Amino acid sequence: MPVLDNNPGPDRGFGVYIHWPFCASMCPYCDFNSHVWDSIDHRRWRTALLSELNHFALETNGRTVTSVFFGGGTPSLMAPETAAALIAAVGKRWHTADDLEITLEANPSTAEAGRFRAFRDAGVNRLSIGVQSFRDETLSFLGRRHSVAEAKGALKMAADVFPRFSFDLIYGLAGQSPEDWGRELDEALEVAKSLGAGHLSLYQLTIEPGTPFYRDGVKAAGGDAGAGLYGITQDKLIEAGLPAYEISNHARPGSECRHNLKIWRGGAYAGVGPGAHGRLPARKRTEALYQIHDPGRWLAAVERKGHGTAKRLALPRRARAEELLMTGLRLIEGVGRARFQSLTGRRVEDTLDKDGLKRMTGGGFVEMDDRSLRATPAGLLCLNEVLRHLLA
Repeated sequence: MPVLDNNPGPDRGFGVYIHWPFCASMCPYCDFNSHVWDSIDHRRWRTALLSELNHFALETNGRTVTSVFFGGGTPSLMAPETAAALIAAVGKRWHTADDLEITLEANPSTAEAGRFRAFRDAGVNRLSIGVQSFRDETLSFLGRRHSVAEAKGALKMAADVFPRFSFDLIYGLAGQSPEDWGRELDEALEVAKSLGAGHLSLYQLTIEPGTPFYRDGVKAAGGDAGAGLYGITQDKLIEAGLPAYEISNHARPGSECRHNLKIWRGGAYAGVGPGAHGRLPARKRTEALYQIHDPGRWLAAVERKGHGTAKRLALPRRARAEELLMTGLRLIEGVGRARFQSLTGRRVEDTLDKDGLKRMTGGGFVEMDDRSLRATPAGLLCLNEVLRHLLA
């Protein structure tokens, strides 16, 4: 099993996550903090995002930013001038790493792809494109506004413009056969190979409460069918040289998303924008920050006091330890014992239920040695259940 974590101590770098909450339309499966507004005052939003970013820069002075991630919503609907202003502010307010990773999520519609060069000129050096399917009928079912032809055109443009790019697909629809998914994966991998994409994110469809799919009773693939599709995904991606480094994320060695790796490993980061989360170190504890979810309320709060933090609390050591286990076990490398102890002050096994750990190791769902605690391939298939036993 590959191990990526070659630096088991605490990550001294710092991440900045910036949330753009707006979309052109709502996808029926999406449960992210996304909204459709008739009109957006881009200058006003740029000023507010800069204000909140500066607020967090003041209290994290001296940190070195190693990654910036524009998520959403649909950040490619943001004015490129806003992205440029925020990236410039990061460079002015913090030290930045020489290999600073700046990711922006994008949709592959023709109108948005036409702005790729402007985002590159703003400083973005990694693009993550929400393709979701190489089947037009599936795109229609998922509520996507682009076609397969537009997606392939956007990927070609991304390859021409950005040094690094990734794209997403969704699988596990009810009735999706292994043969159909295998053929679609083959097509995706051929596209990735021809364009030099080093990273793919492959997500199983989940029906979340509060979404239109949930309201309408739409079903996803059942447990056994989903497991079969997951197995096909792993086999084909390994053969193509894109092994998983996290349950849903695959990359050639060195092409992993460094920002997301930082978060899954428990690194510190600021969350800017409506609904963004952050984790900041404070007096040997970690503080969890939650920004106001509603865009209008967030905007009013920032204009009034310079930030839109709804809740800020010091995580109890037990809660922090459990959080690190829940995110770290998503990684193929697992939870590094030295890193875990440096972040929590306790050993991994002191956080686990002893009987649960015995059941999970005996059943072949997790393995632990002097370096890390890891979920096995069987454990990754039922990670929520594994965690329930480990943290009983």
